[in-house]
Amino acid sequence: MAESNAVYNSTTVQEPKAGKCFIVPSEYLDKWRFGIKVAAVLFSLVAFILEEVVLHCKYCPPLYFFEFVSCTAFLFTGLLVVLLSTPLHQRVGISCWLMLDFSYTVVVGLLFLIASAAFAKDNGGSAVEKTSVAFGFIATLLFLVDAVVLAKTKGLPCLSKAQPAQTQNQTAEGEKLNATGSE
Repeated sequence: MAESNAVYNSTTVQEPKAGKCFIVPSEYLDKWRFGIKVAAVLFSLVAFILEEVVLHCKYCPPLYFFEFVSCTAFLFTGLLVVLLSTPLHQRVGISCWLMLDFSYTVVVGLLFLIASAAFAKDNGGSAVEKTSVAFGFIATLLFLVDAVVLAKTKGLPCLSKAQPAQTQNQTAEGEKLNATGSE
């Protein structure tokens, strides 16, 4: 019995344990990017909380834009982390997770950069506002680093239109099997 199982070990993939909630690393999220994304979520949350503590604003539209971006980044990035690090991403019906992740991360990083710069330029100069801006810039850096790490490890998802290597290998193996069976 043990010998027959050894035959299948190299070709089969073990199912993840049912009791395990977070599966990191996964096909879409490795340990480094998981850590970067969690840090970005936390820095976005702290930036949002600090911004909410501001009692008076000198010029309010940059504050409101910063509030919107930091809250959105916290909520949606948290959701993305949960989806990509659990089996839930298989139930959503999205097939292009890498493209979605890369696009979202770049857009949020740029929006955070704009919001942080605008809030840094037009604020009352209080310690809470300056600290909020600092956390906003750190969150910006984390989002952009995440996008760069994704592009370095998986390539630019928007440029890769070729068939995955696994599908090409399966096709080649199928052709070899069909050729041997017809002789």
